[in-house]
Amino acid sequence: MAPPPGPYSGKSSLALVARVSAFSFGVVYGSIKLKYLKAKKSRAEKHAAAEGHH
Repeated sequence: MAPPPGPYSGKSSLALVARVSAFSFGVVYGSIKLKYLKAKKSRAEKHAAAEGHH
């Protein structure tokens, strides 16, 4: 028996909007975190290289 259409049944537009917004948030958060980690890594490498020359 199918569940009644509720906010998270997958049939209502609210569920679709919730899934799409959660997915979008995940993508945006992931890309920001990746950029942050790459910047942090490159800063650490530059710092280590600078210390190695002294």
